Amino acid sequence: MSVHSETAAITEEHVAQGSRPSALRITDLRVANLAGVPFRSSIIRIDTNQGLAGYGEVRDQASATYALMLKSRLVGENPCNLDKIFRKIKQFGFHGRQGGGVSGVEMALMDLAGKAYGVPAYALIGGRFRDEVRCYADTPSLPDPHAMGARLLERKRRGFTMLKMDVGIDLLWDVPGALIAPAGARADLTTMHPFTGIQVTAKGVEHLASYVDTVRSVVGYDVALAADHFGHIALDSCIRIGRALEPFTLAWIEDLIPWQLIDQWRQLTEAVAVPTCTGEDIYLLDGFRALLDSGAIRVVHPDPATAGGIAETKRVGDYAQQRGIPMALHLAASPIATMASVHLAAATENFLALEHHAADVEFWNDLVTGLPRPLIQNGHITVPDTPGLGFGELDEELVRRHLDPRDPVFFAETTHWDAESSHDRLWS
Repeated sequence: MSVHSETAAITEEHVAQGSRPSALRITDLRVANLAGVPFRSSIIRIDTNQGLAGYGEVRDQASATYALMLKSRLVGENPCNLDKIFRKIKQFGFHGRQGGGVSGVEMALMDLAGKAYGVPAYALIGGRFRDEVRCYADTPSLPDPHAMGARLLERKRRGFTMLKMDVGIDLLWDVPGALIAPAGARADLTTMHPFTGIQVTAKGVEHLASYVDTVRSVVGYDVALAADHFGHIALDSCIRIGRALEPFTLAWIEDLIPWQLIDQWRQLTEAVAVPTCTGEDIYLLDGFRALLDSGAIRVVHPDPATAGGIAETKRVGDYAQQRGIPMALHLAASPIATMASVHLAAATENFLALEHHAADVEFWNDLVTGLPRPLIQNGHITVPDTPGLGFGELDEELVRRHLDPRDPVFFAETTHWDAESSHDRLWS
């Protein structure tokens, strides 16, 4: 053996490897469909020729088909070629839940690459800025503000330092004189906000302000409090509500109008002294640019399971930081996408807080192994140093108990997707 070969062999003995990365190849993609985790989600498993498996998650309430259609584009690829594969598949995502397949696959690739190299996912996107990730508890609203305050106070006593509640027209439908709306408007969930004809009256605005005032009196002013789900109402009503909520020092008011209406967002932001927030349904950095470049919002709020996964959402955060805008993360997911988001949050300097939507799901923490119990302690998740996304395995028995009854698939074979193909090139 030459001196060079001998030195190389000795060196390799001291290098932690999860595999032979250069020879790693994707061999399969399968899904398991879960319900109640906290909503309906599909877990992705990508298998390889070296026995490593990587996990990701299709966004809540999206179709697993968005991930399965990518299988034939992935098999044979080296998952460590993260950017190459992402450029290949990103054309198959879009805004909203349609970004869920590409985003979930990207999480699984990051899990695999981290395991192959023996490093945590955050190391693959530049290292970390923090050792703990702050979480905010999203909590479904109750009509009685005192009861809602008590529900939020329970979250605060668990250690959460940031909370979110719903404040909007769902609280007003049964209040006489609070809304002016056309017949059928209450059941219409598909008409975009400016076109519903729903108006919030002065009485309705006063009712919402009183509701928030009562909640604040219960939870106090030593905890951050955000508000969401205002309803499908037009810009003028949004401005009047936003102004009425100024005294309560909210962390942000979220998704009052569709994210596509950038000029209206700018008008709202300039009209109120409450931080404005949107972004959960936007796909890729390119989808965020105009919103951020125009200064239309104060807080950007991507969902990593729509925006493109870990690396692409970090690009969104970095781009926002250059424009003086902090990034919070929207999420309603199992521990798998949650851990993907933890690595992303650790590696993004302008990060604010990560949404946790499963505070009432008792089994949530136990869906995977190898994480602290409870995972969220004092409102924070400790960033793991273990490879990939940082958890051990799925608790197969528990996962099987929570399969989606509408389509209870548990990593069944997917050979019917092997031959799916088209001429995908976007240029001639």
